[in-house]
Amino acid sequence: MTKVSWAQSCNFAGRMLKNRLKKALVILAATFVILTVAFQLLQDKIIFQGVRLDASYQFAFDQPFEEHFIPTPDGHKINMLLFKTLQPPKGLILYFHGNRDNLQRWGKYAADFTQHGYEVLMMDYRGYGKSTGQPNEQVLYADAKLVWQWTKHNLPKPPAQLVLYGRSLGTAVASHLATEAKPSLLILETPFDELRGAIVPWLKPVFSVLPFSYEFPTHQHLAKSDCRIVIFHGTNDMITPMSSALRLKPLLKDADEFFVIPEGAHGNLREFKEYHVKLGQVLNQ
Repeated sequence: MTKVSWAQSCNFAGRMLKNRLKKALVILAATFVILTVAFQLLQDKIIFQGVRLDASYQFAFDQPFEEHFIPTPDGHKINMLLFKTLQPPKGLILYFHGNRDNLQRWGKYAADFTQHGYEVLMMDYRGYGKSTGQPNEQVLYADAKLVWQWTKHNLPKPPAQLVLYGRSLGTAVASHLATEAKPSLLILETPFDELRGAIVPWLKPVFSVLPFSYEFPTHQHLAKSDCRIVIFHGTNDMITPMSSALRLKPLLKDADEFFVIPEGAHGNLREFKEYHVKLGQVLNQ
């Protein structure tokens, strides 16, 4: 029987290890390619989770409102709701909602502002509610500008104050518009510094290396804005982590505020008394 030398055994073991490493690298590379392709295909569905409504759908709210449509230059329609205040209006709030649902959900939030004497105009992004078309980052920015321009030509008189309010995904939209509309106040609820920065810590190892089609760089927009900025964020936000929002803090000016709600999560800040107290103070200053 032929004896196998120690050197031959080492060479054999080395070749086995090398082959296993090659297979592992091939599997890792294939997995990365599959994840990248899947992420690219599903990215829009992950980011833009709008729910469409039939054109005949009738909105129902416990406060006065008007429904309007804006035609876009490329042949689509943007659906909007204008909520009226029962007080002499102090100004107008342009409200840009989060990445889910439609105005039937978000319209309920208008009461938080109309009770302070502000009228509220909310738009549904393309593909949300009755708005037609498909959303993407640049389209959201362009449509927000259309809404702002519509107010200048279609409201009975210019608002005494223009306030931009963004929530979650809408914080990037509101921040971008603030660079052009020059509002008196920009309020951001649960913002992120940029879309990639909104990844929760335990998903960063995977998503941080995947290519994003969108940036939504709120930090870049704030750096170009000279209006007063107020930020609301909760410590228990698992969607846009506090760490992401805190990266916006160095961009704030002396008159700006970063208001933290202990134990506040991503979708429940309005359930906290602290939120309403501070919001009232900000809107009535």
